[in-house]
Amino acid sequence: MTLADPFRSLRRVLKPPVRSIRTSPLLAEVAVGDAAAALRRLEGSPTGLSEEEVGLRLTYRDFVPRSVYTKGDESDMILAGYVAFLDPPKDTALSAVEGLGARGVAVKILTGDNELVSRKICHDVGIPTERVLLGSQVENMSDDELGDAAEHATLFARMTPGHKQRVIEVLQSRKHVVGFLGDGINDAPALRTADVGISVDTAVDIAKEAADIILLEKSLLVVEDGVMEGRKVFSNILKYVRMGASSNFGNMFSVLGASIFLPFVPMAPLQILTNNLLYDFSQVPIPTDDVDPELVAAPRPWSISELTRYILFIGPCSSLFDYTTYLVMLYVFGCWDPSRAALFQTGWFVESCLTQTLIIHVIRTNRIPFLQSRASVALVSTTVGIMLLAMWLPSSPVGPALGFEELPHLYWPILALTLLAYMALTQCVKVWLLRRRWI
Repeated sequence: MTLADPFRSLRRVLKPPVRSIRTSPLLAEVAVGDAAAALRRLEGSPTGLSEEEVGLRLTYRDFVPRSVYTKGDESDMILAGYVAFLDPPKDTALSAVEGLGARGVAVKILTGDNELVSRKICHDVGIPTERVLLGSQVENMSDDELGDAAEHATLFARMTPGHKQRVIEVLQSRKHVVGFLGDGINDAPALRTADVGISVDTAVDIAKEAADIILLEKSLLVVEDGVMEGRKVFSNILKYVRMGASSNFGNMFSVLGASIFLPFVPMAPLQILTNNLLYDFSQVPIPTDDVDPELVAAPRPWSISELTRYILFIGPCSSLFDYTTYLVMLYVFGCWDPSRAALFQTGWFVESCLTQTLIIHVIRTNRIPFLQSRASVALVSTTVGIMLLAMWLPSSPVGPALGFEELPHLYWPILALTLLAYMALTQCVKVWLLRRRWI
């Protein structure tokens, strides 16, 4: 027994041929719509119900046994009744929608369900429905018209899989980053098209296959938590990139300048490797660092232009104080003589390592470091530990093997003033860049 048109998604009709206990074939038709409206209408008259008003309608018709059934067999069907389903939103839906909205994430519903049912669900979870688009309207819109409408609409009802995919594409064309959560067969094209496709572990296989992320917990708060954790990770990555790029840019100028007038290399190769090892180790806890609330309050795009400005303005700050250290070592401690090259290299090694390690606390926040914003315990611990180790190395037993000499006592107060001035200047430049909205 076969059916020429077993399921039509546009009309939401399923017509399976079945065999009753009387052994005569039946053609059962199930149509999906608004059950509540249909039942209200039935109190007056069972006739004249539009398809949009019907809930789950079950009709049937007796047939002489045959092998094929067609669309023409839908006539003279007998109404058996209506079935209504109760599928309320999860308890976490309202708080998740509110939380996402507060963090700059616009929540829109794209569904194939009836408009009235969809409006009720949106009302329950706090999504406004002043602007609604139906699939029939989407079908007749150009991409530009749909883009304008999709910017403001929050509910898209009676949508086919192609409609969902098209809405996502027009939003992406307007520079929006789109995430889509779905669990059905009809959601697969949209899941594949979205920047981030999200499904659940109970979804159909094709939906899970098309998704980028599969939720294992039955709570929409997981999505909100994922957004916040992603922003924290991005913020901490940006800290490391800014710090490494600006520091290396400044060191390049320092080495180039020193190579012009010094009769010896400003730092031996082994010392440079040691400096980099200590500096990199001090930054290992950056992923554990705390992030200021304003840095994760809204989405932050990756911007090469902002990074470039940061490098060009913050990088030379470190070079400036590298040159002041050069002058101190050359004129205060008399290191022009090549025989005192080891003392010069030791002085710049300690200053370079300490400034690079300490400056992360200025770069990691838009606030005043230490006073208005503090780093995580792990990052503070490695900062203090590496700075103490760098100061101890010249006088340690391994100092001579690294080419270090013990530094004079006068060097340390000068170094303290250098660190304070460097942090103050970098903080001022950072605030200036923020006020101009360059970073």
